[in-house]
Amino acid sequence: QVQLVESGGGLVQAGDSLRLSCAASGRTFSSYAMGWFRQAPGKEREFVSAIDRSARSTWYSDSVKGRFTLTRDNAKNMVYLQMNSLRPEDTAVYYCAAGPYSTRTKDYNYWGQGTQVTVSS
Repeated sequence: QVQLVESGGGLVQAGDSLRLSCAASGRTFSSYAMGWFRQAPGKEREFVSAIDRSARSTWYSDSVKGRFTLTRDNAKNMVYLQMNSLRPEDTAVYYCAAGPYSTRTKDYNYWGQGTQVTVSS
């Protein structure tokens, strides 16, 4: 079992950067791919990015490609989402998840509680 805790959210202006962190507990962290999803008010949860177990492969949604970078440190049980050139449409609650390497919400087994990111124009 894996427990996930996100941090790093906040209120920023358009064009600013934020780095979200996800701390994982459990000795099996490196057995899971890690994903980030987000959910804006009134919208479904959507895929943002994923990284495979060994960090050799990453996946980004078209809306964040080129602006967001996902990394992981298996020695520290940490995942980081660097978000640059933020836009108002990036405003959402961001969730960290552990599971198979996938873009589908339903494939992930474990979820954090979420961290709010608000981007003002």
